[in-house]
Amino acid sequence: MRLAAAGALMVCHALAQSPPTSAPCSAAEHRQFDFWIGRWQVFTPDGKKAGENTIEAIDGGCALIERWRGSGGFTGTSLNRWNPQARQWQQQWVDNQGGWLQLAGGLDGSSMLLAASAPDPKKPEVTLAQRIRWTLLPDGAVRQHWQTSRDEGASWTTAFDGRYVRVQERRP
Repeated sequence: MRLAAAGALMVCHALAQSPPTSAPCSAAEHRQFDFWIGRWQVFTPDGKKAGENTIEAIDGGCALIERWRGSGGFTGTSLNRWNPQARQWQQQWVDNQGGWLQLAGGLDGSSMLLAASAPDPKKPEVTLAQRIRWTLLPDGAVRQHWQTSRDEGASWTTAFDGRYVRVQERRP
């Protein structure tokens, strides 16, 4: 028994030390959400600053991490990845107000559309449908339009509509 455990440990160590034979996240689908990568200032439709957001590719391009900082102190983080088994993008969001959201979806035309349905945290007897669409605009900005429905998608209400404007890096 000890010999088998030692052998398994050596195999695990060898796998951890050897480089991957190919880039595991090199398929085109892994790049579909790259237009969202960057440092952004985010504005509401009336021009007020809603906050700042930083989206980075991590772990060899296998995931995107989002770090949101709202103007009023609201913060949140999401982890986004292409799941090749499910053939969809998945996002898990958590924030400093105890919010948790799991979305899934993919490209819809030229936009990334992720959605979810779950019991409404405020009214558990009601199903809350949510959909968030990110669209790259011709000027390089990104629009994030988040909508919710409490009537199985018969009508939708805007929860957030933000225009992401890329922060220009200062060069010496």
